[in-house]
Amino acid sequence: MANILIIDDDVSINEMVSEALMNEGYSVEKAYSGTEALLLLEKTCPDLILLDLMLPGLSGEELLPKIKDIPVIVVSAKADVSDKVGLLLAGAADYITKPFNIDELLARITVQLRKKGTEASAKVLHYKELELDLDSHIVRAGKEEIKVTRTEYAILKLLMQKPEQVVTKLTILERISEDTPDCTEDSLKIHIHNLRKKIKAVIGEEYISAVWGIGFMISGES
Repeated sequence: MANILIIDDDVSINEMVSEALMNEGYSVEKAYSGTEALLLLEKTCPDLILLDLMLPGLSGEELLPKIKDIPVIVVSAKADVSDKVGLLLAGAADYITKPFNIDELLARITVQLRKKGTEASAKVLHYKELELDLDSHIVRAGKEEIKVTRTEYAILKLLMQKPEQVVTKLTILERISEDTPDCTEDSLKIHIHNLRKKIKAVIGEEYISAVWGIGFMISGES
């Protein structure tokens, strides 16, 4: 069964959620501050994280960008739509407002773990005519290969993992930094421009749209 990390400084909520998860068969780890959670994440890799925002030390907003390749459900009393939108664009997989129904939280956890399992088992990403092979690192449109650089591949992979969803510039730069540490915000625009040209040359459409002031997304409308 999946391992879930609960990050919440409210001891009663942390214990209540922990008990509910263990009753469902999940294994649980707990942290009561952002700093404690960051130290824990250096030693372990949970399957999913439940993240409160109002944390001592490192806040939830500060911690979220530091979490890589783990689905995060934000669990917070902040109910403003702008807060929710900002956190979802910053990389959160889902957002649930306190006070919450435990059955709803369990259902959202199930959905995110199911998504993660599907993504992990996928060896090839698809979007319309585009195909990206995760093993060979080859990008194709139909039978024709699209020659891409290492950085272009990393960007396209991230966008294809979140089809028709906006991925912020900061998220792109952080997620591809291990593979392409030389990519900056200025050079990102150039890589996106070149990638669009290569895709359009084969398919006739660019497929990568800019969302002004926020980031980029892969969609049928460019």
